[in-house]
Amino acid sequence: MFHRVTLIGFVGQDPEMRYAPDGTPVTNFSVATRQVVSKERVAACPTGWKESLNGKNWELTTWFRVTCWRNLAEAVNQYLEKGSQVFVEGELRGDASDGSQNPRIWQGNDGEHRTSYEVTARTVKFLGRRDNASATVNQTGGTVTLYNNHLIAGRSNNSQGTYNISGG
Repeated sequence: MFHRVTLIGFVGQDPEMRYAPDGTPVTNFSVATRQVVSKERVAACPTGWKESLNGKNWELTTWFRVTCWRNLAEAVNQYLEKGSQVFVEGELRGDASDGSQNPRIWQGNDGEHRTSYEVTARTVKFLGRRDNASATVNQTGGTVTLYNNHLIAGRSNNSQGTYNISGG
């Protein structure tokens, strides 16, 4: 069996990079996706949705926590920032119990219980940044250079391969 999750949304906070005990880079960031339904199609507000700013639609924002590993983590930490539009492809993760996986349930600082959807990214595409550059970074290896507002792929001398990157 196989599952894949694809998200297109906006980064909610600057990525945070840390290192696993074995020295492997790990970067986390949040992505907000938005669904919009016209009031002409659905007159009553669906449960949990809110009215859009223009008053013509109902909208629902869903937040995802995204985790990147190794060279992908380093590239995302270096080039992604809050407010950037991003494409993320990966696997949905949660708390596993008795052979099934569910959203992670946790308690916030305010004492309220919350759930979160988590994605382990395999591919991240930078769709738009403040300087209007875009790029694709896959979980492989190699080097990345920013030149004249474009990301440029470099061949690595190790066995991990290269980044698959296209400048925008």
